[in-house]
Amino acid sequence: MTRGSNPRVVVAYRPTDWDQLLERHATAGQARFFLESRDRDVEEVIERHQRQLRALARAEQSIPTEWRRVRIGRADFPGFLFEPDDIVVPVGQDGLVPNLAKYLTGQTVIGVNPDPERYEGTLVRFPVEAVSDLIADLRSGRSKTESRTMVEARLDDGQRLIALNEIYIGHQTHQSSRYLLRRDDESERQSSSGVIIATGTGATGWARSISTERQSNLPLPHPGDRRLVFFVREAWPSVNTGATLTEGTIGDPSRLTLISEMEEGGIAFGDGIETDYLRIGWGQEISVGLAPELLMLVKT
Repeated sequence: MTRGSNPRVVVAYRPTDWDQLLERHATAGQARFFLESRDRDVEEVIERHQRQLRALARAEQSIPTEWRRVRIGRADFPGFLFEPDDIVVPVGQDGLVPNLAKYLTGQTVIGVNPDPERYEGTLVRFPVEAVSDLIADLRSGRSKTESRTMVEARLDDGQRLIALNEIYIGHQTHQSSRYLLRRDDESERQSSSGVIIATGTGATGWARSISTERQSNLPLPHPGDRRLVFFVREAWPSVNTGATLTEGTIGDPSRLTLISEMEEGGIAFGDGIETDYLRIGWGQEISVGLAPELLMLVKT
């Protein structure tokens, strides 16, 4: 970023538990009754809500007065038009960053942790008190960023999905998924619980769990590596399905391809967001590989 430019700062958040309770129960009194009837600590839920509001307000106060700013909730992400020079400031838990990443095209991200006692801060690394200095560093060119690899799925009809952690391909209800799997010159017809394709960022989550459980020797990538790993979940060997091509690496320019043999219910979704998915019909082909987009995350 060059000195003198006045970009827009986009402050992003997820609704708190209290926000969601108010939406569901309409009034604070009804929300309180709901929590108290289940022996939940109402004041603790409200305090976490207030902590989030204070962090959002402090982040916005840290933006230079002459700059533009906007606050968006998670429900706004899909339809929001991000500008190329936006500085994006997610305030919340680590999972908020993958929620945002799929809608970005290289904008700089400053992850803010409003509650270090609850959130690990792998992707939301900074206290809200640091936002002013971080924006000043970006403005002067002193700031350093790291790039995070993302994963892309493409359907043969042109639809596309990207994710920061992983993409799942399989049946919508996680019942038996049937497909033909291809990687380079290898192929196998499979019936499984679906396929996970993970980045280095996602290698600390779902993919690591699968790798650990099956005691895999496949090296998992680091967040910036231009390499993905895939795991087939619970492949079932039968007279016409196999269970040998169940894990591997995908590098550039190779891709993993699945041809669906599911009559209905075939989907692909990213980062655990099952409501934002690609529907895969019988005979459709979906290929997965490295996304050209990178998440640009400010370094500590």
